[in-house]
Amino acid sequence: MSATDAAAMLKAGDALLIDVRELKEWEESRIPGADFKPLSEIQDWFEDLPRDVDIILQCRSGNRSGQATEALISQAGFDRVFNLTGGIIAWHSADLPVDRGPAGE
Repeated sequence: MSATDAAAMLKAGDALLIDVRELKEWEESRIPGADFKPLSEIQDWFEDLPRDVDIILQCRSGNRSGQATEALISQAGFDRVFNLTGGIIAWHSADLPVDRGPAGE
């Protein structure tokens, strides 16, 4: 899914955005409204995801979120999961907003 398509879904309130990067990356920058759920802990959080909404996964470049998307579809049976192609890099390149610095500041 492209950054602009993801932004449109999020703006409409039609999707949940999950950032699967690690804490240091999350603290440096993040897409506003994203939930932080690191890929390294996927076994701890994937069962808590809703199955009745579209879920967009993102990382830095789309590689790790692509792996997580594939795992949720093929191994956990999710059917409404999408990878943000190009990750936060593509999001930033599309001139979409990015929060910088520690979360909550």
